[in-house]
Amino acid sequence: MIKSYLAKPGSLKPKWYVVDATDKVVGRLASDIATILMGKHRPTYTPHVDTGDYVIVTNAEKVVFTGKKWEQKEYTWYTGFPGLRSETAAERKERKPEMILYEAVRRMLPKNRLAKKMLRKLKIYAGPEHPHQAQQPTPIELGVKEKGRFRRFLPV
Repeated sequence: MIKSYLAKPGSLKPKWYVVDATDKVVGRLASDIATILMGKHRPTYTPHVDTGDYVIVTNAEKVVFTGKKWEQKEYTWYTGFPGLRSETAAERKERKPEMILYEAVRRMLPKNRLAKKMLRKLKIYAGPEHPHQAQQPTPIELGVKEKGRFRRFLPV
């Protein structure tokens, strides 16, 4: 009988990766980040255990959308009062540029309690600096499309 490997909580030591988001398409970048946060890039992936790694994103203010999404894409939220608040992607970029990528990654994660733990491992910064030098993050290139196929998880 062949037994499947199931990771136990705390059995895997998470790694730290740093990603430069300059001129990266939001959806492609968010998809690769969500994969790393869930741990699907590892052979020891277990759905009910957080086996993912930490991801630091720098230059989040320089991400791009394709097409006319800066003017047409709207973010809406409920404030507790009647009616919804909304703003376009361009307005959100001026106000909170890191929230564009954060919301894209959040919506690509599973909708459960484990997703909140995964999101805590995502660190997004609008500029090029980050305070996580002590963790010695490995630079990695995500969100790259080449000749109809995706090149995933390339070390820089």
